[in-house]
Amino acid sequence: MAVAYAVAAWLLIQASSLLLITIFQAPAWVMRVLVAALALGFPVTLVWAWAFEITPEGVKRTEDVAPSITRRTGRKIVSITVVLAALAAPLFAFRVLRPRPETNANEPERMSVPHLPIVEKGIAVLPFANLSDDKANAYFADGIQDEILTKLARIADLKVISRTSTTRYKSKPRDLKTVSQELGIAHILEGSVQRAADKVRVNVQLIDARADAHLWADTYDRELKDVFGVESEISQKIANALQAKLSPTEASGLTSAPTQDPEAYDLFLKGEYEERQADNLLKAEPFDRAAALYQQALARDPNFALAAARLVVSRVRRHWFIGKLSTAELAEVKSLADHALALAPQLAEAHIALGTFYYFGERRYDEALEELQRAVELQPNNVSALELSAYVHRRQGQWEHALSEMTKCETLDPRNPQLVANIAGAYCSLRMWEDAKRAGLRALALDPDSFLGLQTVIFASLNGAGDIEEARRTLANYPLAGRTADFSVIASAPPSVYLKVIEREFGAALKLCETEIADPDENRSRLAIRAAIHVLAGDTASAQDEIARARGLLESRLQQRADDPVVLLQLGWINVASQRNADALRYAHQATQLVPVEKDALLGPTYLACRAEIQARTGEPAEAVKTLRGLLAMPIGFYISIQQLKIDPVWDPIRRDPAFQQLLAGKEQIGPNK
Repeated sequence: MAVAYAVAAWLLIQASSLLLITIFQAPAWVMRVLVAALALGFPVTLVWAWAFEITPEGVKRTEDVAPSITRRTGRKIVSITVVLAALAAPLFAFRVLRPRPETNANEPERMSVPHLPIVEKGIAVLPFANLSDDKANAYFADGIQDEILTKLARIADLKVISRTSTTRYKSKPRDLKTVSQELGIAHILEGSVQRAADKVRVNVQLIDARADAHLWADTYDRELKDVFGVESEISQKIANALQAKLSPTEASGLTSAPTQDPEAYDLFLKGEYEERQADNLLKAEPFDRAAALYQQALARDPNFALAAARLVVSRVRRHWFIGKLSTAELAEVKSLADHALALAPQLAEAHIALGTFYYFGERRYDEALEELQRAVELQPNNVSALELSAYVHRRQGQWEHALSEMTKCETLDPRNPQLVANIAGAYCSLRMWEDAKRAGLRALALDPDSFLGLQTVIFASLNGAGDIEEARRTLANYPLAGRTADFSVIASAPPSVYLKVIEREFGAALKLCETEIADPDENRSRLAIRAAIHVLAGDTASAQDEIARARGLLESRLQQRADDPVVLLQLGWINVASQRNADALRYAHQATQLVPVEKDALLGPTYLACRAEIQARTGEPAEAVKTLRGLLAMPIGFYISIQQLKIDPVWDPIRRDPAFQQLLAGKEQIGPNK
């Protein structure tokens, strides 16, 4: 009976796995309950078989049955077992002997994009197809999708997936069930927009993605001036279909229009399209085009608060990533942010604009957090506000809080590789190496070209365990992600270059960064990296012409932006290469004074690490060790760890120093609470 039960249970589990999980997509707990029930039934069956017998007259106690009947019953059970075993044998053979995908033991782990728990009141608004004859109207279709998303984001009772994640899908993907699982939502809105002159046709359909079942579909033929009504009607129908509970404020938000001027709205949508290009490329030109379009929209409607708010965000992002605004220009942007908030105090985007200004424009972190928190209250599904809040907390050194917020963002924006890569980077900074690897691989699964994702996985291998071989395998798996980065410390070089430096293959490292780069900022970084590698290789005499050229470019840039710490640190290495030690140290100290740790817990320690490198290379071992001792107690595992100190050739000049050796024998901070 024990053998018969085991064989029958195994067959039942295999069949249930095929039917319930593979075909009917039942949740995993169903199989867990089945296995638990079968396990509990095993001892019960054995006790029953010991105490009772099945006879032609029914079930009787064993002591009341003749031995001949017991033997007959036993033979029947054996026969049943043989039949069950015959049925199980082919399935067992298939499971054991079937061909497996070929794997290479030397390949690093690849992580697939995980499936998420499905939220019943969750929705993703997929990109709307542009059916207009004029393909340049793609911006308009994007704008309709955005406005519907914005309205839905106000509803706290819903889970609304961010646009960043939905843009990774086509307007009408074939496999909606997979989209549902990857985003963790039950419902999907598909749509298309067709525009001709002042006429607009919008087609939408709401789908239960789990069963690929249409809940409703509708077509709206309106004049351009009535497009706001279409967006409101669609949002209201979605809220009703998902049985979302609406507060009076949320209900009012579904019917509001950002402007009554259709031409101003059209200019605004064009500006939004350019702003998305700017965010993707981080180039000045699309930022400038976006700002011009926002300004044209405001010229038509000075009370267009949303356009004013978005113009503020565009200008301060350009200030942060591209080129500094003057004090007078920043004051002008602040005035515009205040104006937007005065026009629309309940507009989440106006609070985001002011919070972004406080963060990027003036590093006033507390004021920034206050505005961003208000934005989240007004729009609970607004990922931008929550993500920016996480990055502010990171600058403040509140790493645990930042990680919590970034993780929450991931539930609303699960297909955003940059967000996931930042989560990985936070783990790496905290020296939580395995968590960093997992998150970094998740970012690479979303985008194999994720530079930060690749950097994190490689640094977690090198700085966590000093595992050069694992780092090499990871780089081989994701070769396209290793582009040039801004140079601040040696580890800021592209991963392919840095790995060659760690392996002390300096000639190969130089070859990897010998090609001129069109972008002037990246080209200056490339030349600074090459100068540092020449220093490590001990062959600066052969590269003085190149070093002199780099000096000229960097000094010219410093005249334009005297407060740029990266340029100062690059000049520090140029002076190390020219054996101008005093100048090198002066530039390094200036950089750390501009961005002290107290002001920026993310970049401040990084600049200290670069200063320590320059101190180690300019005959100041005691100062270098003092700086490193402080860094080992900070969350800067991305660049400094005990393993990194052991293997990076940048520390060779102080490697035999007793104080440095004492550092290598010590411990470093691990995790957010240490």
